[in-house]
Amino acid sequence: MTALDRARFQRACGLSELEEDTPKRVELDGTPVSVVRTEGEVFAVNDICSHANVSLSEGEVEDCQIECWLHGSSFDLRTGKPSGLPATRPVPVYPVKIEGDDVLVSLNQES
Repeated sequence: MTALDRARFQRACGLSELEEDTPKRVELDGTPVSVVRTEGEVFAVNDICSHANVSLSEGEVEDCQIECWLHGSSFDLRTGKPSGLPATRPVPVYPVKIEGDDVLVSLNQES
């Protein structure tokens, strides 16, 4: 990892802190982020549902989707795109790197 990469990525949590299919809410530079370990990968998305101002990390994860507990919208953890109403806008997805036990997240969104 280059010095530039280190400046962009910051530690969100320990890999050992993540339970399979259980979202973990962290805050990075004032931005709420939901970090999820599922299907052998780790994902990071903005923790606020694009339909209602509620925390996605309080929802459930299944089939690489995170579901908003309030109205049932689900978002693809890989793309942030909603898979059903009432949400119509995606949530931001953030790049993740694993270094040892550290889960590193960059708030620069993936394209």
